[in-house]
Amino acid sequence: MHSFDVFRHYERLHWNVADLTLDTVDPTLVKPEYVTLAKSAAMGESNVIAAVHGFLDEFVDDYDFSTFAVVWGYQEVQHHYAFRSWLAAIGESVDDAAVGAMRAPYAPGTTPSATLATNIISELTVNHVYRAVSQWVHEPVLKTLLLNASRDESGHAREFIHYTTARLARRPEELPSVLETLYVYSSEARIKHPVSTFKSGIAELGDHETIDTGFELFLEQIAAAGELEVLHDKVRRTFAGMTGLDLSSNAKVRRALADAIA
Repeated sequence: MHSFDVFRHYERLHWNVADLTLDTVDPTLVKPEYVTLAKSAAMGESNVIAAVHGFLDEFVDDYDFSTFAVVWGYQEVQHHYAFRSWLAAIGESVDDAAVGAMRAPYAPGTTPSATLATNIISELTVNHVYRAVSQWVHEPVLKTLLLNASRDESGHAREFIHYTTARLARRPEELPSVLETLYVYSSEARIKHPVSTFKSGIAELGDHETIDTGFELFLEQIAAAGELEVLHDKVRRTFAGMTGLDLSSNAKVRRALADAIA
């Protein structure tokens, strides 16, 4: 099974929260924006339980992918607790009620391939943002945490790409749903993430930071000029590599979707 190769790879590269030397965090180097970003990341990563639940329900006939989903889930839980641990080291916390409100499983995608495609976009987005933010922050422990998480997310994207490509080879009729997913998440002048799409408007969140809080701060204060388009182009190129289609612009994504439907 491909998931066994992934498991062995993760064993070799796995890092531990204890390795972050949280007792060395220097509060004098921590800006308020760092706290906002860490809380936003912790909330985003908390959705792993809902996602794993959804994966195991939707892919009940696919043991290999389900096994990967469990391994992936462990690493995402690690990210959640790592950000919370860094926050605790500076006397900050995340509201458990807000985290608990994220528990409900995601609804299945229009097709299983669409579900997988959604997660490719999720992983590529967070990989890009974590890496860029790591270059911006000056507190060394948070910088290391962001780099570790960014590398993990890159690996996760690679595996979701593998499973999506394999699924499309077996079920080519699901291609339109994949192209539709790409268009939905890359056609607007903002970072659109599955968590914010499916978990918005939850009363328990109140005024707590969410994943969107971090994305908005990133675009307003950290991102370089044109960086959003760089991210969207990276996503489109990834989908072009999977499908063999020219998806280099939103117009071409729409054309490819129309052709696939026809």
